[in-house]
Amino acid sequence: MKTALTIAGSDSSGGAGIQADIKTMSAHGIYAMSAITALTAQNTTGVYGILESDPDFLANQLDCIFTDIYPDAVKIGMVSSAALIGVIAQKLKQYHAKNIVVDPVMVATSGSRLIAEDAVEALKQNLLPIATVLTPNIPEAEVLSGLSISGSANMEAAAKQISEKYGCAVLCKGGHNINDADDLLWENGSGRWFYGKRINNPNTHGTGCTLSSAIASNLAKGMTLERSVQRAKEYLSGALAAMLDLGKGQGPMNHLYALKGEFVDE
Repeated sequence: MKTALTIAGSDSSGGAGIQADIKTMSAHGIYAMSAITALTAQNTTGVYGILESDPDFLANQLDCIFTDIYPDAVKIGMVSSAALIGVIAQKLKQYHAKNIVVDPVMVATSGSRLIAEDAVEALKQNLLPIATVLTPNIPEAEVLSGLSISGSANMEAAAKQISEKYGCAVLCKGGHNINDADDLLWENGSGRWFYGKRINNPNTHGTGCTLSSAIASNLAKGMTLERSVQRAKEYLSGALAAMLDLGKGQGPMNHLYALKGEFVDE
């Protein structure tokens, strides 16, 4: 059985973060493991508290995972401090981690900064250069490239610049504000567009976590990056199209929409 590790924060409501990652990996038939960077008190209406992991304890979690059940892929989500980012980069190098998918969670789609400036710099210097692929949204791609993005040509220029600067592939997520669900993968000096159909579902909590975890799951199976992205977008579309409606705010998706078996009611 293939394995994958998610390094991210916990979402107590289960729609994003570690919980979404584990559900996504399980839905792909992958054995999922986790190293938790922070506990959060949150639900579909917002985040009401954050308790960050101690760097030494995060290092302990990573040591336990890599020395026992070695992951075939690693997904990294939101890490809010430079100290934690340093620990992650050190351990991934130490254990020669492979298939590293970094969702560089820095800026919300609303434009609000989510992590401190020193953490952004630590991310750029320590983590991005060892990634296999980055999955920034438009605001994050603007921060990483220094370019303003208002259309497909800007996305291509930004993805190219980020890829060349950090030596990794980049999946620039278009989002509804740019071109619906169309994403651009820049890899080895050329780009490929993945066109998606916009699904009219207001419950999109955890889409970024889910997409990056699905990519990591497919890489763990030995798929090419292009195939991994294509399959991940198909999975995300299915989870959104299931139209799960839970909570009083922006609700989660149905990560296990395709699950059938003895213990699932038909």
